[in-house]
Amino acid sequence: MKSGKTAMLHRRNFCKAIAAAPVALASPMLMRSSFADEASSIVIVSQHGLPYLPLMVMDTLQLVQKHASQLGVTALKPEYKSLGGTQSLIDALLSRQMDFGVTGVPSLATLWDKTAGTANEVRALSAVQSMPFMLVTNKPSIKSIKDFTGADKIAVPAIKVSSQAICLQMAAAKEWGDDQYARLDAYTITRSHPDAAVSIIAKAEIDSHYSVAPYYYYELATSGVHNVLKSYDTLGGPATNGVMLMSNRFREANPKVTQAVYAALSEAHAFINKNAGDAAQIYIKTTNEKRSNQAEMTKFISDPDNIWTTTPQQTMTFAGFMHKVGTMKRLPASWKDLYMPESHDLSGS
Repeated sequence: MKSGKTAMLHRRNFCKAIAAAPVALASPMLMRSSFADEASSIVIVSQHGLPYLPLMVMDTLQLVQKHASQLGVTALKPEYKSLGGTQSLIDALLSRQMDFGVTGVPSLATLWDKTAGTANEVRALSAVQSMPFMLVTNKPSIKSIKDFTGADKIAVPAIKVSSQAICLQMAAAKEWGDDQYARLDAYTITRSHPDAAVSIIAKAEIDSHYSVAPYYYYELATSGVHNVLKSYDTLGGPATNGVMLMSNRFREANPKVTQAVYAALSEAHAFINKNAGDAAQIYIKTTNEKRSNQAEMTKFISDPDNIWTTTPQQTMTFAGFMHKVGTMKRLPASWKDLYMPESHDLSGS
């Protein structure tokens, strides 16, 4: 469990890193293609779990290269990397070690809040999918969030700033009032989803995990593990789990590459929706998944809760809450303020 002092230090360091974004982003390190005068290599960063399936499809089917070539950017080389948590991904963006990265709406909102109106403004290219989080526990006494005590540890990808952490704050505000939104923060602990799932299943270090697919499927299939809260219930319906984060500086310098990434992501969604079995095989091969076979993974992918789309959902729900409790200074006029023009024709929220 994180102490109040440690949690405060974590958030302070996070905010300091974001505040440094204009400096960190001001020194482009991109290789250029003489043919198209755009980047000839890009880095796309994801984290762990089924929410990142569209990127795995993009990589396996070489969709970015395909669409870049159609736009006249030949020999574009995308590199796909996976990091363990939200903070690692943000650090990669700020240090110019990535050009695109998938993170949650709260991280997008925080970065936009710090950089809006600058040359280095951070936005999302689009949503990557809508999927729920499941707060699971192996402790029989925990039936609702009211039952958590100082003896419990709730694993999230990053305390205070991850989508799961913010969603937990929203649930606390609903239960005890807006002034109590941080009531459960002291019980949260930073862990990657794979590590947290291992701990839950083994009934080891932590007793609760705000989990994503496929990990919550495995956890809930374990004797003695049950669900406490589903994020869709807190948010009032389906919500974007991940967005494709990028800087406006990159988009302006690389409009064709940006368009190619967006087209590749859209094609990946179409592929997943039409060929769930093939997508399952791609996930298993990419992640070296040992726990599920193709049939079971296909079932996970086809779960009606999992919506494979570029359309943003519930962006303003997150931003409105963060602004209300003071963790976001400026409130966007609409969801479009946080997304690049490529997404503006979508019926988002």
